[in-house]
Amino acid sequence: MHLPFRAACALTLCALLANAATAPKGASKKTSPTNFTVRTWLRTMTLRDKVAQLLIMPIYGEPAHRRSAISKKYEHFVRDLHVGGLIVTGHSMNSGIKNAEPYAMAALLNRMQKISKLPLLVGADFERGASMRVNATTPWPANMAFAAAQDLDGVFAEAAATARDARALGVNWIFAPVADVNNNPDNPIINIRSYGENPAQVSKFVRAYVLGAHSEKLSPVLVTAKHFPGHGDTAQDSHLGLARIDADRQRIDAVELEPFRAAIAAGVDAIMTAHIAVPSLESEDEPATVSSKIITGVLREELGFHGIVVTDAMDMQGLAAMFSTGEASVRALEAGNDVLLMPKRAEDAINGIVAAVQSGRITRQRLDQSVAKVLAAKVQLGLSRKRTVDLDVIADQVDSPEDEERAQQVADHAVTLVTDQKDQLPLRHADNACLITLSENRHGQQGQRLIEEVKKRAPGMTTTSLDPGMSQADLDQVTQKTSGCDQIIVAAFVSVSAYRGNVALAGLYPDFLNSLIAGKIPVTLAALGNPYLARTFPNASAYVTTYSPTPTSETALAKALFGEIAITGRLPVSIPGVAKFGDGIQLPATHPPQKGL
Repeated sequence: MHLPFRAACALTLCALLANAATAPKGASKKTSPTNFTVRTWLRTMTLRDKVAQLLIMPIYGEPAHRRSAISKKYEHFVRDLHVGGLIVTGHSMNSGIKNAEPYAMAALLNRMQKISKLPLLVGADFERGASMRVNATTPWPANMAFAAAQDLDGVFAEAAATARDARALGVNWIFAPVADVNNNPDNPIINIRSYGENPAQVSKFVRAYVLGAHSEKLSPVLVTAKHFPGHGDTAQDSHLGLARIDADRQRIDAVELEPFRAAIAAGVDAIMTAHIAVPSLESEDEPATVSSKIITGVLREELGFHGIVVTDAMDMQGLAAMFSTGEASVRALEAGNDVLLMPKRAEDAINGIVAAVQSGRITRQRLDQSVAKVLAAKVQLGLSRKRTVDLDVIADQVDSPEDEERAQQVADHAVTLVTDQKDQLPLRHADNACLITLSENRHGQQGQRLIEEVKKRAPGMTTTSLDPGMSQADLDQVTQKTSGCDQIIVAAFVSVSAYRGNVALAGLYPDFLNSLIAGKIPVTLAALGNPYLARTFPNASAYVTTYSPTPTSETALAKALFGEIAITGRLPVSIPGVAKFGDGIQLPATHPPQKGL
């Protein structure tokens, strides 16, 4: 396996520090190609250029006219400010998050690479593969589904596929895997993004992901474990405010830090910090991101990580509400971070750090340490040789049939039957059943694949799609419509979303669902997302969860409802008052799939 970027960057840094630009003329000229390129770049950079290399700024991966305001903004980041990289983010829309289209995104990133003085690092939160941010790519299930399926090989395969897809699209830095241990059922922002509540199990999946992503030697990427020192035991979304973990140091060591140790041992290239307060590690009530005790003391010195440390998005209120952009940027660098992700204003971040260097608050040597890591990573990724991608090969790379099949296999094996008081699964009289989907967005696609799959198998089944904007009168009509059904299946989509603050059912859904459950017709609740939903509706006749709202999970649920696949998933988390870690009713397949399905 190739030398991990973590080690490569560390070695490059050591060489750079040992061979400063002031070396005597008679000094040895032996140096690695990486060292030579980095030193060449450094000689061309002003102080502001060096600082700018530590910034990663957001970009929507969608077409924009070159004279449009958004296009000019991107060009300003790259051509004028000389930022070190970009992160492809989802575009917030009224109906949810708008993902990018593959060719448009790759073409835009190519244009940014061409106008940049130095090659750009391009990151993306590909936690569910490229499908997290890009349409027409393999819809891998959420992380918790892999744990429910107990499929380490599946995680390895997903990571390898994500590396290939990322490089084909112009992305070279993957902000995954999530190394948080989700041991708090009320966590509003980690939830299904985690591999579960058991630190040993989470560690195994994190390790498999790192090794899988690094196995693609022809498509090298930076791999990032997040969110240090662990965001799983919080009840606050750090996008909205400062979250806290009040566990003692012994518990932090045994639970939160274990997956990060595994990631470091596997050769992870980068670690992302969290905007959370951890009193047992830092007595001051401030985010871990700007704590030298946590970043330098724990991560660097105790855990021995010498790779790239990147902040979580700096526009999140867990950090931004406490400090100005300039001050937060200086404190993050002082704490031991190397890269600043999405500061509110790039100019403010650059000006703040430049002023800190000029005043002596931050030494030039400290600045150069982080800049050298960033530049070395670019060389190791091959960006000094080729920074753009070939648009013609995208169709042959992303969303391969093999990846689709593997993703579906994981989703199938993840389906977990938690309770079934009246033997509701598999469906016995499907044509007399009613299916109701509760989507999270008014104009989204959630539930469409499920309804299509159900209709293929039971054309006579009554199906209804609801959205959270519906009135009570609308929902009352739906209730009346179910009066002739033998059983009701409610498929509830509840995924994690930044700035929402919870993972509960939206709108009038809770009262509507409770009224159905209180009726005489048995209700099977299927959670496509948050597995803890059963706590709120414990009286449902049956409860099944897929841990993921993706189309692959919708298809898996349809197969399970009709007995076409064995139900073998096991809970990677405990559901208080309902089920324990590892629970899951095991059912064999009873009806082979019909021809053509």
